[in-house]
Amino acid sequence: MSSQIRLTLLPRARCFFDEPVQVKVTRLRSRQVVTLRARSTDERGVVFSSSATYRADDKGEVDLNKHPSLGGSYVGVEPMGLLWSLKAEALHQYFEKGKSLEPHVVIISVHDEEEGRALAEATSERLLLGNGVTRLPVNEGNVNGVLFTPPGAGPFPAVLDLNTFPSEKKAALLANKGFVVLALCVFNVKPENTKEIHLDRFRDGIDFLQRQPKVSGQGVGVLSRSKAADIALSLSAFVLAVKACVWINGCNANTVVPLYYENHQIFSSAQVDYSSVIHTESGAYILKFAIVNPLAEENKESLIPIEQAKAQFLFVASEDDMCLNSKAYMDEMVERLKRHEKNNFESVCYPRAGHMLEPPYGPYCRSCPQGVYPYRALWGGEPSGHAAAEVHLWKKIQEFFRAHLR
Repeated sequence: MSSQIRLTLLPRARCFFDEPVQVKVTRLRSRQVVTLRARSTDERGVVFSSSATYRADDKGEVDLNKHPSLGGSYVGVEPMGLLWSLKAEALHQYFEKGKSLEPHVVIISVHDEEEGRALAEATSERLLLGNGVTRLPVNEGNVNGVLFTPPGAGPFPAVLDLNTFPSEKKAALLANKGFVVLALCVFNVKPENTKEIHLDRFRDGIDFLQRQPKVSGQGVGVLSRSKAADIALSLSAFVLAVKACVWINGCNANTVVPLYYENHQIFSSAQVDYSSVIHTESGAYILKFAIVNPLAEENKESLIPIEQAKAQFLFVASEDDMCLNSKAYMDEMVERLKRHEKNNFESVCYPRAGHMLEPPYGPYCRSCPQGVYPYRALWGGEPSGHAAAEVHLWKKIQEFFRAHLR
């Protein structure tokens, strides 16, 4: 590598996962063309990589905050493009980063466009868990999850981070922002081995949160996406301690298996029409229209009565969601609440985003195994637009919880 050319990550190379960095190359020749590359390995050992070509300015500098990529994994001015465009060589791969103790490590390098040799390199360590935040595995009665608590005396607002499958990412990052967060998942065993789900387990998680000494006494928020989102709606309708609910790209009805509460079935499962699943050339499937209309007669017993909820709702839908018809489900819930003269909601729609909205700056996933149904799902979204939606939404979620969990 050249001893003169410098690749710097500003304001620092070690930061939180959800923080942007400025990638800058200096001491190049005036107008020199170079390729920037990034690579990272996920928790399964799968390598993801990206690249983009840049032309230095007259001073011999490349600044990703203002200079456009001329080609590669993305084009145009995309300050964090090297990170969100990381992709595995094989199709249908999701970047697994659900554990909070180890940072997301990304190696960024700059290469001479003509010779291909590396000119400089820097490593970005992107932390999920901040200094002083405690991580406590919980196995108490029905509650099996992980509790994250910020440093300081508190009191802090409490959030139940409800995931379809185990993940600590959002919970750890929210704890860095001053929330006490319990991460729970819907499926502790394989979905095909799950015949019913009991809402009591998640209510017990809320009770557990409220007993924590650093938690303020103003109720609990629930953060959810996909299958977890209909569980969050049910919690909001039946558990008064839920004061704020974030529903992201879910359904307005109970899905997958029947839902029970206090030893009684409260909802059947919305019917699935497998003939509506669409196969694409990539080998992934569009599942958007697989769930039969929840308002149809055969699904009425699965529709969740959110109109009886006292909680505040933040409904979030991606217009290009190819897994669920989330925009239509959101529109129906908004109209229903209006008919009941309710104003306890706000809604956000992202035109170019897909199903998998997550904390910002992680690799965009086009398709991967769906998990609940035996398909590789096409998630939808346009990479740049999806990445921009994640930045906006992550800030919106925090503002929403702070406003309603005082």
